[in-house]
Amino acid sequence: MARRGSGEGSIYKRADGRWAAAVVTWEAGVRKRRAFYGKTRAEVRSKLARAQRALDDGLPLPSERVTVAAFLASWLQTKRPDLRPESYRRYEEAVRLYLVPQLGRHALARLTPAHVLTAYATMREGVSGTTLSLIHGVLRGALKDAVRWGSVARNVTDAVATPRRSTEQTEALTADQARRLLGAAQGEPLEAFYVLALTAGMRLGELQALSWAAVDLDRRRLEVRATYQGNVDGVPVFAPPKTERSRRTVQLSALAVDALRGHRVRQHEQRLLVGSLWQDHGLVFATAFGRPLDGNNLRARSFAGLLERAELPPMRFHALRHCAATLLMAEGVPIKAVSELLGHSDIATTLRIYSHVLPTMHGAAADAMDRIFAAEGGA
Repeated sequence: MARRGSGEGSIYKRADGRWAAAVVTWEAGVRKRRAFYGKTRAEVRSKLARAQRALDDGLPLPSERVTVAAFLASWLQTKRPDLRPESYRRYEEAVRLYLVPQLGRHALARLTPAHVLTAYATMREGVSGTTLSLIHGVLRGALKDAVRWGSVARNVTDAVATPRRSTEQTEALTADQARRLLGAAQGEPLEAFYVLALTAGMRLGELQALSWAAVDLDRRRLEVRATYQGNVDGVPVFAPPKTERSRRTVQLSALAVDALRGHRVRQHEQRLLVGSLWQDHGLVFATAFGRPLDGNNLRARSFAGLLERAELPPMRFHALRHCAATLLMAEGVPIKAVSELLGHSDIATTLRIYSHVLPTMHGAAADAMDRIFAAEGGA
């Protein structure tokens, strides 16, 4: 047995060449010995120190047998009470679809930056930079908690650069495509839904949560007060918008007002038809029985079918919001007004997202200067 270093405790070299360490605990009056192994003295010393810190803090000893998959599963449950349902869904998908398949088999205590980098390289082939950045954020947060709980000695993501978010231009419809889309939606149960998405630039969750109490058709305006977060145990969950700017008043176009008036009449007829089966949540847009619209069903069925009828290529629902912004800017509406309509946290966010639209406005600015000074010269 090799001689122990000063202050190292029970550290020794085994006959097979590996280093080992052990700590002794008493649980319910029973003496238990936990061993740790490593290729070097330094590795074992680190594990022993981590175990001693856990004991000092009253935490369970870290186990080298716990896998990344097992840790992430338990970590998600601890985070659930503190997360909005939609945020929890994104965390859970990042864990289930990406982190567990790529890293789940590794022992948590033996996870290295190389493991993470290799996983990210594989993921890059199938996900966007924005999605990879989200996945990295989830893993980084989980390992930060693992360090705090004494489950690992360090957060290996500290040695991994944060993946860059996607910088490709946002997709949006042209004015002609937008007209075709609304033409295809005419007479549909959700015609007003798509009119608002295109003319008011509202987010999907905001449209799902919109209540009649927040709509004033006589004054041609509505208030964005909430966003739909999904169902928890079958109960719809609505939450305030994420930022103060997202909570806003939207001035409605005449097209939107007309569409909403017709929609209200049709919804009233539907309520009479189903009678006591109607679940009244006060929603503007609801299912045939009054419940909130399911985002996945809406995208896969209603929106996909609408695009097909309008002979438009597949796109995200969020493209309608981008369309509203780009059309307004192309018409010369001030960027600050567009930013307030969209509920961005600040005008810098609007400029960053729609920077590709601004160069097309430079020609209009130059033409305006020509008109100004041509008129001056002709006076």
